[in-house]
Amino acid sequence: MAKKAEATVEERLRALYDLQLIDSRVDEIRNIRGELPLEVRDLEDDVAGLNTRLEKLNDSLNTIDEEIKSKKNQIEESKTLIKKYTEQQNNVRNNREYNSLSKEIEFQELEIQLAEKHIKEYKVQIEQKKEVISDAKEKLKERSEHLKHKKGELDEILKETEKEEKALIGESEKFQKKIEERLVVAYKRIRNNVKNGLAVVAIERGASGGSFFTIPPQVQVEIAARKKVITDEHSGRILVDAALAEEEKVKMGKLFAKLSK
Repeated sequence: MAKKAEATVEERLRALYDLQLIDSRVDEIRNIRGELPLEVRDLEDDVAGLNTRLEKLNDSLNTIDEEIKSKKNQIEESKTLIKKYTEQQNNVRNNREYNSLSKEIEFQELEIQLAEKHIKEYKVQIEQKKEVISDAKEKLKERSEHLKHKKGELDEILKETEKEEKALIGESEKFQKKIEERLVVAYKRIRNNVKNGLAVVAIERGASGGSFFTIPPQVQVEIAARKKVITDEHSGRILVDAALAEEEKVKMGKLFAKLSK
């Protein structure tokens, strides 16, 4: 069986540039989504937090209602005791018993006053909490509507791009298999370390793409010859000539058009 011919340097450069174009397109799609997923997550946290707050406020209102009922019961008990002590005063034998009952009546009257004071305070708290609940409900409504809108935006973008993104990721994996492992490892390392994820760039106006450092004419000639893989000494990016880049952009543009349908 004939041994498979080893890829030429030019073929490797073309494959690397194609891989870069594919991965850049994936980056572009993800940039279209932008901060939407984070916005949606933050809004979901806000809505959950407001719901929890409303639950606690409503629980607090129920607790205050129970306290008011307890104080009202206490008032009724005190009134019953006052009535009892007043009746007992009519049958006392001496002033000491009468004064003792009078103190009990006075104590129960103070208990009634204290309970009524607490009830008034609780009612003020209820009004304050109702205002807070009203504000929280308004915020919850606003956040929920905003969340619904943002989720709609995100779902629409996902619907438009998810299929293409998956197809592109599949193509990226295919192209990586066409390139020897050491170059793929180098490509990924450079891609992770440079701005915009551009690991393979074309020569533009005598400098590597995205760089202001001029490449010496002799090096430009070597890049155009496509006889070896050359990297930019300043950024570490792999360099290709403009003509190769243009040819691959046209070719990959057709692929992207097909995948986006």
